[in-house]
Amino acid sequence: MAGKKTAARKKTAASRGKPKPAVKAPRANGAAREDDAPGLHLIKLCVGVSEIAELAEWQKKRRRQFKRRYNTHVTRNVPRRAEELLAGGSLYWVIAGKVRVRQRLIGIVARQDKDGEPCCELRLDRKLIETSPRPHRPFQGWRYLESKDAPPDIATARGRGDKLPPALVEELRELGLL
Repeated sequence: MAGKKTAARKKTAASRGKPKPAVKAPRANGAAREDDAPGLHLIKLCVGVSEIAELAEWQKKRRRQFKRRYNTHVTRNVPRRAEELLAGGSLYWVIAGKVRVRQRLIGIVARQDKDGEPCCELRLDRKLIETSPRPHRPFQGWRYLESKDAPPDIATARGRGDKLPPALVEELRELGLL
């Protein structure tokens, strides 16, 4: 009996140093049923960026630099609820104190950085989906965000000022008029 426990400990210790394999999002033709609606997202500050166009340009440069078809964001911690996130979840970006845009999560990979420290690579769809601006306080790292708490996409918020200039719409929302 003691030999089995020792072998199990050795296996666990040996696997600790290895990066975990990628967790990939289910394919579009997979289980895309109504009861599988995404319920979990991530939210993160977009430090050093003041406009959505600036984020798009920065990500475009990074894609070209690393010759990738998707965007990535590296963070220290791996989400424990990765499978839930990849079932249709997104990364919501807080830009200049407001949740302004989101990107669909397409993969989560645990790996090591150049110094050998564990980290996580969030793989993001290239498409930036603008959301209704919602104020958000600063915080460190990322946080889970339930769907019920996520701001709606501007494209789905039809009939609530979508013909007005974006700056005016934002000001009206801040005043609680939209």
